[in-house]
Amino acid sequence: MALLLPVLFLVMFLGMQAALYYQARTVAIAAAQEAARAAGAETGTTSAGIAAARAFVHGAGGDDVLSAVTVTGNRTATTATVTVRGHSMSVIPGWSPVVEQSASAAVERLT
Repeated sequence: MALLLPVLFLVMFLGMQAALYYQARTVAIAAAQEAARAAGAETGTTSAGIAAARAFVHGAGGDDVLSAVTVTGNRTATTATVTVRGHSMSVIPGWSPVVEQSASAAVERLT
């Protein structure tokens, strides 16, 4: 029992860490997609996309899910790209995994 209990705890903590990372990754990609749609709208701007990403992360749990969030964006004549970067929660002291996701959308325009 003394040998198996540490192994059991290790497996349990690794499973929890994987779930926290997956949740943060899912929130980051969803925020990037939302931001790319906002920035790619006909009247959209890069700052509107960045604001949409920040609002999405805040609504999805904020720092409890994804902390130290930075959002960068770029809008050209044809494409809007947004990158969301932050840190996932961690059950391992002193370790904070980085999550970075990007999304692109076509810019709406009259042709």
